[in-house]
Amino acid sequence: MSEGIDEIFRRAKEGVPLFVNREALSPNYVPGHLPFRDPQTKAVAQILAPILRGSKPSNLLLYGKTGTGKTAVTNYVLSKLKAEANNPNLVLAYVNTRLADGEYRTLADFAKFLDLKKERQIPLTGLAIGEVIDRISDNIKANRKKVVLVLDEIDYLVKLFGDDILYAFTRSGEKLAPGFLALVGISNDLRFKENLDPRVLSSLSEEELVFPPYTVDELRQILTERAHLAFRPSAVSPGAINMCAAMAGSEHGDARRAIDLLRIAGEVAEREGLKQIDDSCIRTASAKMEVDRVDEAIRSLPVQNKAILAAVSRFDGGTNTGELYLAYSNLCRKMGIEILTQRRMSGILGDLDLLGLVEASVVSKGRRGRTKKIQLLIGRDTLEKTLSEDSAFGAAS
Repeated sequence: MSEGIDEIFRRAKEGVPLFVNREALSPNYVPGHLPFRDPQTKAVAQILAPILRGSKPSNLLLYGKTGTGKTAVTNYVLSKLKAEANNPNLVLAYVNTRLADGEYRTLADFAKFLDLKKERQIPLTGLAIGEVIDRISDNIKANRKKVVLVLDEIDYLVKLFGDDILYAFTRSGEKLAPGFLALVGISNDLRFKENLDPRVLSSLSEEELVFPPYTVDELRQILTERAHLAFRPSAVSPGAINMCAAMAGSEHGDARRAIDLLRIAGEVAEREGLKQIDDSCIRTASAKMEVDRVDEAIRSLPVQNKAILAAVSRFDGGTNTGELYLAYSNLCRKMGIEILTQRRMSGILGDLDLLGLVEASVVSKGRRGRTKKIQLLIGRDTLEKTLSEDSAFGAAS
């Protein structure tokens, strides 16, 4: 074992590194230029520009599949806006609601950008949602703050927890004056608005923008530019770039997947002591990503999502909403956790469908109407292995 590790470390020290700037392939990297997103970038900038004059911009909703540049464009425009502004009261806040995983945490993460006084700060737990909103609102009003709040994956927040936060903020205009709060919502779900209360919808979606998927040719150029930043010259073969673009292009034009694929392929090539990333590295990286994607997707789910996924796995050949809700309810009782309503469960199913973990499709039954067929899209062994890491599922197994 020791000799094997020594050999790994020796190759790492003596081998020629392929990367010169690994950060250029990071999910959080914001490039100085966003290819094929000039119209969207200009549109977002135009909508937010009034804030430079101290005026409240319109609320904005950005739609598009994963990896179509919504978050990158938003962060790019915000960075330019921050550099251009000369206003100490300007606050540009960004919260990913999936990572926050709940109304309270979403608000607490937002509050960190506002620099609340010590006695008014938001603790990790313990306050009513209304009290948290009041503390945030009081801070904006008292300090005349001009706030842009970006809620990434806003569809996740609404599906699981409702739109109470959005209602409070979209109706808070006079309460915040002379400060204000403008919302930018980023959604992977084009049907997101169907889950909104009409009163929220009328206030929130003042401006909307749809991001189309990238084509294979566009992904190829994006990867070529990123590879030039990330790797030493000649470290990536043209064939590897083409393969990455083709694979990601077949999955809804996902630039994020294409960039991740290239990064992991580079790591594979470095570990094997290769001087160039080739097709075999891409295939190895793709297989690794698929395994990691499923494991990580399950591992990062909230307990309610895991419970619903576990309930789906108990049906061979799929099931319907009624049968699934019964199995889910029984599982929740065994686990000692809250049983959500059937409507909330259906919302979570849509999210699991979006992640590619289940398929929840509507099936016509002729004169008997329509029903939803729900089936697991991942291996039961993989699911059980990952869920076994969560102590909450040990007692329910």
